[in-house]
Order: sequence, then structure tokens, then C-alpha cells
Amino acid sequence: MVLLNFYSAQSPECINQAAILDKLAAEYNDYIVVANLDCDAEQALASQLAQQVGLQTLPTLVLLKDSAPVDVLSGAQAEAKIREALAKHLPAQQDLLLEQAKQALLKSDLNAAFNYAKQAYEIDNSNARIKLVLADICIQIHKVDEAQALINTIDVQEQDAYFNNIKAKCEAALEAKDSPEIKEKQQQVEKYPNDLELKEELSILLNEAGRKEEALDVLFTVLQKDLNFNEAKPSFLAIIASLPDGDALAAKYRRKLYSILY
Repeated sequence: MVLLNFYSAQSPECINQAAILDKLAAEYNDYIVVANLDCDAEQALASQLAQQVGLQTLPTLVLLKDSAPVDVLSGAQAEAKIREALAKHLPAQQDLLLEQAKQALLKSDLNAAFNYAKQAYEIDNSNARIKLVLADICIQIHKVDEAQALINTIDVQEQDAYFNNIKAKCEAALEAKDSPEIKEKQQQVEKYPNDLELKEELSILLNEAGRKEEALDVLFTVLQKDLNFNEAKPSFLAIIASLPDGDALAAKYRRKLYSILY
């Protein structure tokens, strides 16, 4: 979609609206293009186009889809009003966010993908495709229980090939969470509770299985005994850094670390 903006560089209202359009163009960069026409500098072209759209005041914003005008906003508009006009002709916000999540996944940016998909889910938590994409991302960032909860809400009639693929991935991830290697290492830790190296090894296995909170908890017990033991502190910080932005678990264990640092 093209947003044809008739404006004057001499008008404060036009300048203010141009800033709003720049913001929207960045936000919807895959869907809209803003074309600015300075009516002072391009008087002949502006006059010709003005007759076609019935231009009466500046600024005037013309929304063009498939080269045809679909809406005209005359006069200075608030951002909310422009968004309302765009919403009539662009995909729904949750669909835009879902597409952004998919693009982030293709770039292996799991943090961004999770945040986009989560926002889409918060807008529409009944959409099966959104739930499955979010579940897929959750599996990849080792939030397997959350993935399972999402999968369990998919209605039978919406359980397609993509659903079966995500379900199989989730089941495999759940099995890996409680591997024989983890059980064996847990038994060793129980037998030798003061062996910090065993605890460090257990935390590595737990983290690899996506059991991040348990991994952090084990490492914290190591750090309480010896803050500089082997790679315990760097590993602890690396697990926190691997969590999505704003994750409550990250905040919880940062506070726990600060409690013994200061």
C-alpha cells in the first residue's frame, strides 16, 4: 500500500504528520510505502493530482492500494486515526506480529521470534496457528511445558500436519528432559552433596534439557559455596542471558546472584 502525503514544508501541521508517517512506515515496512509530495516545490504535479483526489487542505493523506485510492484523510490526523484507516486495508495486528515472528525464526533470532509470537497470542489467544508457532518457539528456547500447554488447547478439527509436527517435537523434548544421564548425575549429587564439580556437571545436563530453572538453582548452590568455582558464574549468567527479554526467571536469579555478590 502507498500512502501519498500531500504536504507543505512550511506548515507545522504537515511536519508533525510527516513524523507520524515515518514512524508507521518503519513499523509496517513490509506493507506500506510513504510517498511525500511537497506541494510548494512540485506545484504543477500537485495541482494535477489534487483534482483527482479532491484536495482541499494540507496535509492530505491518500491511501492507494493496487494503484487506486481507497481512502482519503483530509487535514492533520492523529496517529490513532491513521492507524484506524490502515487497519481497514492491512492484515490484522496479530497476523503482522505472527509474520514478524516467522521472519525472526528464519533468521534464528529466537528472542525476537518469541516476543512477536507472544504479542500475537496476547491479542488473539484462540488462533491455532499463532499457538502452534508460539509452541514451536517455546520448544526451541526450552520452555517445553509452556509448549505442551499450548498444544493441549488445539481443537481436533485444527490438528493438521503442522500440529502433528509440533506435537512430535514437543514429545521428544519432554522425553529429553528426564534422561538417564540426568537421573544418574542427580543420584551422584545426592550421594556427594558437597562435590561442587558434580553439581556443575548436573547443571550443564539440566540446561541442555531445557530445565533452566533447575540448572540455575543447582549452580546457585555452587556459587553460595564458592563464587569463583570453575565456570559456575559464567554459566549461571549465560543461562540467564539465554532467557527471553522480560522473563521473570531471569529477574529472579539475577536478584539471587546480587544477594551474594553485594
